[in-house]
Amino acid sequence: MNIKPLADRVLVLPAPAEEKVGGIIIPDTAKEKPLKGKIIAAGQGTKDEEMVLKVGDTVLYGKYAGTEVELEGEKYLIMRQSDVLAIIG
Repeated sequence: MNIKPLADRVLVLPAPAEEKVGGIIIPDTAKEKPLKGKIIAAGQGTKDEEMVLKVGDTVLYGKYAGTEVELEGEKYLIMRQSDVLAIIG
């Protein structure tokens, strides 16, 4: 894949949604949208905002953050760095 986000945007691969809770299988319609993912690509930042996220970071983001895109059969999110709430680990 050859995609490069511009300015202060990042490409995030969302973590898979929970499929089982205890012994109960959750149908697709009831699955919560995952709120964490891994940075796959990052822009250079802007003159006013330095890019602090880097490829490989695991991040938490807001429930409605980003725009969903599908590339090579995989679903990703493109969002601004400011939509990311925290870096994990």
